[in-house]
Amino acid sequence: MKALISVSDKTGIVDFAKELEALGIQIISTGGTYNKLKDSGINATEISELTGFPECLDGRVKTLHPKVHAGILAIRSKEEHMKQLEELGVETIDFVVVNLYPFKQTILKDNVTRAECVENIDIGGPTMLRSAAKNYQDVTVITDPNDYEMILNELKQTGKVSVDTKFYLMNKVFEHTANYDAMICSYLKNERKDESFPDALTLTYEKVQEMRYGENPHQKAALYKEIGKCEGSLTTATKLNGKELSFNNINDTHGALELLKEFEEPTVVACKHGNPCGVGSGKDIYEAWQKAFNADKTSIFGGIITVNREITVKMAEEMKEIFLEVIVAPSFEKEALEILKAKKNLRLLELPTISVKPYENSLDIKKINGGIIVQTIDSKLLDDYTVVTDRKPTDKELEDMMFGLKVVKFAKSNGIVLAKDKQTIGIGPRTS
Repeated sequence: MKALISVSDKTGIVDFAKELEALGIQIISTGGTYNKLKDSGINATEISELTGFPECLDGRVKTLHPKVHAGILAIRSKEEHMKQLEELGVETIDFVVVNLYPFKQTILKDNVTRAECVENIDIGGPTMLRSAAKNYQDVTVITDPNDYEMILNELKQTGKVSVDTKFYLMNKVFEHTANYDAMICSYLKNERKDESFPDALTLTYEKVQEMRYGENPHQKAALYKEIGKCEGSLTTATKLNGKELSFNNINDTHGALELLKEFEEPTVVACKHGNPCGVGSGKDIYEAWQKAFNADKTSIFGGIITVNREITVKMAEEMKEIFLEVIVAPSFEKEALEILKAKKNLRLLELPTISVKPYENSLDIKKINGGIIVQTIDSKLLDDYTVVTDRKPTDKELEDMMFGLKVVKFAKSNGIVLAKDKQTIGIGPRTS
């Protein structure tokens, strides 16, 4: 049996290859992987020795060869296929261990050039993966180092990899390549500054965590994040205390965070069931906290608190007396953190980039049965108006009006917000 190994992520690859070699499997490899295996004492064969053709064009062409793909794609149970391999002098390849050029890591680098990004688009790797996956019944294809141990266990116990496992690995290949291609497509679209909605929309997200359950206990749920830095996103927050966030916690906290981003001055947003229930801005964060808390002392219980300045000891002393689910802040004073940690179930999240707004071309996506509806995010606020009453509002009244408009934007339609002195007095979201 033969295994073709060509990996960018070399985690665990030396130990895996040594185990394969010990099981009598011949190792074929390419480029940097070949050098690493040889340097580790593994008797690997270089790909050019198999193909009879040297790697060329700075490594752009090395595995795109009939001796590679015929060896992978031949159906072993088809007599005609095996006869053709014999006539052509091609040997079968039984394991394909490949993961792709680090395109994601490349596009996330600072000051990266378009040429560098394009050069990190893998060609041979996806081709080998797709070939091996298509012939899954005969070829074991591995993209994830986390699967090495499972494969070795099966080989040691039964001398082969089961068809069910191969089918599972086939599925992982197409998840892997679909994610890779979606990243490339998204990068190219952004590079072209194309804000149009494509005829076919392909999105890719990375799983952050699985949750205990969804909106209800019988529902499964997971949290995914976009590819990229995601500054200001809940997906990048650090949990300092408390249980894992629930589906509803994340939904509610997201709403509170997005409202908080509308304010540059010290502001506190309290949210309950996806709606703001108390918002206050002040000359300092304690004044903002007092306004938000006093706006609706009943609704804030069991709610979410988001803050755009460091949480102080004085605030923490008052917060600990209230039943809260989540508190999110850019930072916590050391003693304030210890005070709040005394409530073991209270989720405390640190998000230094809490005030960073989403990019204007970010998408707002909602699932419907059988599809999704997509729009660009609502990044606008009323900045042009006409006064039609006899009495014109004072500057102070206009200031409160703009404060209220920021809040009502995040109240469920048809929302009503009453505000005075940069404090919500009443919030009336639509309930039916």
